[in-house]
Amino acid sequence: MNTELIEGLISGAPLPSLLGIRLDRCDKDVAVLRMPFKEQLVTIADVVHGGAISALIDTTATAAAWATDELPENMRGTTVALTVNFLTAARATDLTATGRVVRRGRSLCFLEVTVTAADGNAVATGLITYKLG
Repeated sequence: MNTELIEGLISGAPLPSLLGIRLDRCDKDVAVLRMPFKEQLVTIADVVHGGAISALIDTTATAAAWATDELPENMRGTTVALTVNFLTAARATDLTATGRVVRRGRSLCFLEVTVTAADGNAVATGLITYKLG
C-alpha cells in the first residue's frame, strides 16, 4: 500500500495542512481522513464551512484513488469532477471522511466519500472523478 505516498500528498499540500486534515487509515481502494474542529473552520456560529468540508471530501478521494498496490508510471493526478451534497449542518464537531473507489479504469477513478460527525451521523457526501497519470 502507498501509505507513505498518501501521507506525503496530504501533509505536503498547503490547504489540507491548514485545515488540519490527517490520514487515519488506508486499505486498498479505501482511505479514511479526519479533520478536527477548530474555530477557524466555521462560517456562521459553530457551523463548519462547506468549503472546508468540500476540501476534506476532495482530499479523501485523492487519498483513496492512490490507495493501490500499483503506482502509475506517471506520478500526476487531478480531480476531474466533484459533486458535494450537504445533508445537515456540521456543528462544532470533528469530521471523518471515508472514501471508496467505486470503479477504477485505466486512468480515471470513480469514487464516493461520506463525511460523518463525531456522533456518527452523516453530514455530507461526495462523488468524485479523479485522473491518475
